[in-house]
Amino acid sequence: MDQLQEDLGIAKVVDHLTEQFPALGRIRVEQVVDEAHRLLSGNPIRDYVPVLVQRTAKDRLRRIMTDEPAAIPAV
Repeated sequence: MDQLQEDLGIAKVVDHLTEQFPALGRIRVEQVVDEAHRLLSGNPIRDYVPVLVQRTAKDRLRRIMTDEPAAIPAV
C-alpha cells in the first residue's frame, strides 16, 4: 500500500467513525484516529494500517463514550 492509498483509507476511517460516533464530533474522532495511526508509524508493512487504525480508534471512541459524562444542557 502506498502513502496515498493509506491516507485515503485513513480518511475513510475518519468519515465512518464520525458517522458512528456523531456525539463526539469530527475533530475528536480525527484526534483519536491520528493517535491510533501514529502508533503504527514504525511498522514496515502498511497493507492493513487503515483496518488496524479503525479497530483501535473504534475501541478508544467506545471507551470515551462510556467514560465521559453526558453533556449537561445550559439553563
